[in-house]
Amino acid sequence: MYKRILVPLDGTSSAEKILPHAKGLASDMGSELILLYVIPTAVAEFAPPARPFAKDLVYKEKRKLVRYLKDLCAKLEKENIRVNYLLSEGGIAETILEVADLMETDVIAMATNKHSPTQLLLLGSVAYDVVRRSPLPVLVIRA
Repeated sequence: MYKRILVPLDGTSSAEKILPHAKGLASDMGSELILLYVIPTAVAEFAPPARPFAKDLVYKEKRKLVRYLKDLCAKLEKENIRVNYLLSEGGIAETILEVADLMETDVIAMATNKHSPTQLLLLGSVAYDVVRRSPLPVLVIRA
């Protein structure tokens, strides 16, 4: 039923709480997991001014993120799960939805933290935004 499952991660243990559920789906259905890390970018009007040394810092951080994703992929592959990873930049919810469309995924599986109604109103939630706007089924697990 599900050929590809998109799993957005942010490098935290709470986001990784979705992995056992995604692994179970992938294992049962022979699906491929696509691990996605979105590097948030600021709108041009709010972006900090460019600094000459910033490129090296950004490069080092991206290398760390790629290592994180590769390590997760290696662990999942040892469990006979087909898995790939993708590192992307942009608005988090928007990028998740764009990648889901571009990669032709069948479901998005993600974890969320508990938010009060006031927090949702003031700050929003990536999971809430994805669920609200996604044409695909979204599996959400409270971390």
